[in-house]
Amino acid sequence: MKSLLLFCALSLYASAQFINLSPTQLQEKIKEGVVVIDIRTPPEWKELGVVPTSKKLMFFNERGGYNVPAWLKEFNNLVKDKNQPFILVCRSGNRTGTVGNFLDKKLGYKNVYHLQHGIKSWIKEKKEVIK
Repeated sequence: MKSLLLFCALSLYASAQFINLSPTQLQEKIKEGVVVIDIRTPPEWKELGVVPTSKKLMFFNERGGYNVPAWLKEFNNLVKDKNQPFILVCRSGNRTGTVGNFLDKKLGYKNVYHLQHGIKSWIKEKKEVIK
């Protein structure tokens, strides 16, 4: 139980290190051509839809498992170098904090953004989603 609490606390800290974007700020970044990567699962994409222009690239599967080498291979097709800005989207912002921290702190990516509070904030502001 302690390790779960520690992981949650570190995840919250990690997500605070990234550049949070509001839905309106995300729209501006999309207009600038910044790639948006939705890391949720296929059932989540189907249930809530995705932000227009998003590239769907699941990180954690429905059971919480992941395959970093396979994910990075696909990710590197979207983000060509470590200075290229990109935006991560998940359901509520927690998973993007974890993945963003990994990309920033462990792999050295410099321009990691995420949609604060995830797709839920986008929907709450009645922004367009593609189902």
